[in-house]
Amino acid sequence: MKNFRLSDIFSKPAVGPLLSLLLISIFFATRTPRFLTPGNFSLILQQVLVVGTLAIGQTVVILTSGIDLSNGWSMAFGGIAMTTLAVNYNIPSIPAIFLGLLTCTMIGLLNGLLVTYVNLPPFIVTLGTLSIAQALTLITSNAQTITDLPEAMTFLGTTFKVAGTDITYGTILMLVLFFIAWFVLQYTTLGRQVYAVGDNPEAARLAGINTTQVLIGVYAVAGLIYGLAALLLVARTSVGDPNAGTDGNLNSITAVVLGGTSLMGGRGNLLGTLVGAIIIGVIINGLTLMGIPSIFQMLITGILIILAVTVDVLSHRGK
Repeated sequence: MKNFRLSDIFSKPAVGPLLSLLLISIFFATRTPRFLTPGNFSLILQQVLVVGTLAIGQTVVILTSGIDLSNGWSMAFGGIAMTTLAVNYNIPSIPAIFLGLLTCTMIGLLNGLLVTYVNLPPFIVTLGTLSIAQALTLITSNAQTITDLPEAMTFLGTTFKVAGTDITYGTILMLVLFFIAWFVLQYTTLGRQVYAVGDNPEAARLAGINTTQVLIGVYAVAGLIYGLAALLLVARTSVGDPNAGTDGNLNSITAVVLGGTSLMGGRGNLLGTLVGAIIIGVIINGLTLMGIPSIFQMLITGILIILAVTVDVLSHRGK
């Protein structure tokens, strides 16, 4: 029988983020009595809803040693597309939602094609599509918020009670998406190929993996997930917001990095990303309850990113 060692526990990727979440929660619980209340937990989950979903797609991309700077504005464009079609052109909700999801998927597909066939760096490609998606969002909406949405588009924002706590249907969808993505990455051939491409693309190619196909698929699927994030945002806010993509890329990358996924690719998991997203939600919520201005929230987020990336780089050097 293998001897138990405490170091075996702490070597698990998700343990560090979980421990960090616990310590942060204890800190805020001692600073404000409102933190440990069912209503506040419900609020945190709703705040995590969108960034958590964006972070699923971002994780899959980063696992391939890529990055997606366009995801926030892809989400914003998808949300504006589906709400504009439904409100301004009277297209039924389901087809409008489908077209919004397709819009985000096509942006992801474009990213994948440019990264693979044109061989452009993911940073440059997604920086370009970020600008394109931002411009299209503002042009399509005339920089105006879309209101009076049909009920079908806001359904996921409605709540039900669990042990006295309001939970949105969108939160359930986010958790289902995390489970599906986690299962695919951990227990399917496709998931192993994603890790292999991120760890060593040349070795993966020599092993018979079609790296081009994997990368295109990863970016397209990530785009679809951003479309689902758009739907969740629309449901939560009950409007089509043309400025929704402002900080989506930063927050999703922060969640991924805090969750222990390496920016160098090939290492990480979705459980850590979920914890990372919750950490962001807890920090923003706790600082708000303490009355700390939002500018300091941005400062702390930036510091956390630098610390998490530093740990990642040092761990690679150690290996």
